[in-house]
Formats: sequence, structure tokens, C-alpha cells
Amino acid sequence: MGQIGIVLPGLAGLAALLYFRGPDWHSVGNAFQQVRWEFLAAGIGLNLLSIIARSLAWSIVIAEAVPKPRPGHRLVFSAFCVGLLANVVLPGRVGELARVAVLIRRLPGSKGLWPRLVGTVFAHRIFDLVPSLGLILYVLLTAKVPAWATTSLIVVVAVGVVLFAFGIAVARRHHVLSLDGLSTFRRVIANARVGLAVMRAPSSAGGAIFFQALGWLCQFFAVWITLRAFSIETGFPAAGLVLVLMNIAIIVPLWPGNVGLLQAAVAVPLAHYYGVDYDHAFAFAVGLQAMEASVGVGVGLLFLAREGLSMAMLRGMSGEPVTEHAAAGRPG
Repeated sequence: MGQIGIVLPGLAGLAALLYFRGPDWHSVGNAFQQVRWEFLAAGIGLNLLSIIARSLAWSIVIAEAVPKPRPGHRLVFSAFCVGLLANVVLPGRVGELARVAVLIRRLPGSKGLWPRLVGTVFAHRIFDLVPSLGLILYVLLTAKVPAWATTSLIVVVAVGVVLFAFGIAVARRHHVLSLDGLSTFRRVIANARVGLAVMRAPSSAGGAIFFQALGWLCQFFAVWITLRAFSIETGFPAAGLVLVLMNIAIIVPLWPGNVGLLQAAVAVPLAHYYGVDYDHAFAFAVGLQAMEASVGVGVGLLFLAREGLSMAMLRGMSGEPVTEHAAAGRPG
């Protein structure tokens, strides 16, 4: 009932948005008829490369926090893809827990593994700050940014800096060598802190940041080549602006993908500042999100099947934490 109470108002907002700011769907259809599909195929390839790069970053983070035997990159990539699927098809950012749950199923018997892996997810997301700050700076210097987006960017940067500082502060605190005698809550906190261990290892942190930045760069070029697929010749600054606006539009997941809201957030600035026809810009935003979602859903379903899971199991894994005892009893 709680999820319904959140999703229904969101859907009502989506309906209102499409009614008042919706495009001429006939024009949207015409825009798709003129798409250069070979460019979209290249965009799909770039999105897949982005996923690979970001999963490599998570592997580096995990290697600093999890004792041997550590999960190999194939398993980490599988868990990462299942998490992407959960983020696309389920409300909220439940994919972050889903990818941890996949690893827990395959690594039974390690005490404190759940909070450690949650800590690695937090560290992995914190490292997004470096490339995202670079992108934001590039957009502010080169692109035509709406006032509302500028305000949002300031808030995002401020929150990101606070989280980065918090992560470093927590990671640098000396962790407890023995958990004997600690309460359950303090054990969880101590293990979660171990998950941030990569932030105490400059070389590993640098490697993780490199692969995160590479993932963002692939996404940037995927946006740019999708603009070209829709014959929107606005250059790199507009591609950077679109990527920033997409990330702003999905910060608060009101419904899966924030479909409709994301399209309006992208189409309005392209129409107002770059002279792109609104319906054409809306079609581009639909195509861009569909392309990215197809990659996330496609590889996610592939690895969901590889792990012997179903969508119903995915919802359950995403909805509540998996304890080590529960994980140990599940098939790998």
C-alpha cells in the first residue's frame, strides 16, 4: 500500500504533465520515421560500454572491502546489471539493494558481508561526484542552462560535496579490529565502514574514479550521437546539458524512469534555448530514454535469468535486506 500511495500521485502528475505539456504525438511519430538507426545502434553500444566501465569501478571498490574469496568481475557485472534492471522497472532506487542481494546469494557464509557491500555501493556512488562535477562545470561554461536547472545543479553539487566529505570522514576512522562484544547495530556500522575502505586507498580510489569517469564519458557520447540520430545538430554543449538534465529528472524517482517528466525536462530547454522543435525534442528524449532503458532491461533480464531469478524474486530482494543466514540457505 505504501508504494501505491507514492506511485498513484506520481502517475496523476504524469497525466497532468502530458496533458498540459504533451507534444503532438503525430509529429513525434514523424520524428521517429526520420531517425538514423545506425546512430542509435552506436548509442546502444556506448551505453553498454558505460555499464562495463562502471561495473569495473565497483569491482575495485569491492576488492578493498571484501576478504578473499572475493567475487570475480563476471559476478559483479551480473549483479550490477540486475541492479540496473530493478532501477528501470521498479519504483525507487531499489536496484542498489538488488545488486547487493545478488552477490550475497553467491557468497554465503561471510559474516558482516551485507553492510560491507552496502558500504561499497555508497562509495561507488560517491565516486560519481568527480565526473559529474566535471560535466556540470563544462555545461555551465558552454551550454545555455535554464534558471531552474542552475538552482538544481547548485543543490546537487552541495549535497554531493557533503556526501563525499562524509564518506572520507567515516572511512578514515579507525575500524574496530574485533567485533566481539559489540551490539548488533554497532557491528553493522563497523562493517559498513569497512565497505568504504577504498576511500583510504588512493591508488584504488583513483582507479575507481577513472572507470566511473569513463562510464560518464561513454554516456555523454551516447547522448551526442542520439541527438545526431534525430538530426538535432546542437553540438557537445547541448549533449552535456541533456545528460545533466536527465540525471536531475531522475533524482527523485516518482515512478519507474520518471517517464514524461524526463522528456519535458529535456525537450523544453532544447526548444527554448536551441531552437529545436518541441515535438521533435520530445521524440528525441523518448528515444534516448528508450535506448538507455533497453540496454539496462536487456542485460538485466539476461543476467537475471543467469542467476536463476524471477521478477517476483527481484521485488522481494529489493524490498528488504538479506541477512547472511538467509543468503546461506539460497542456491548459488
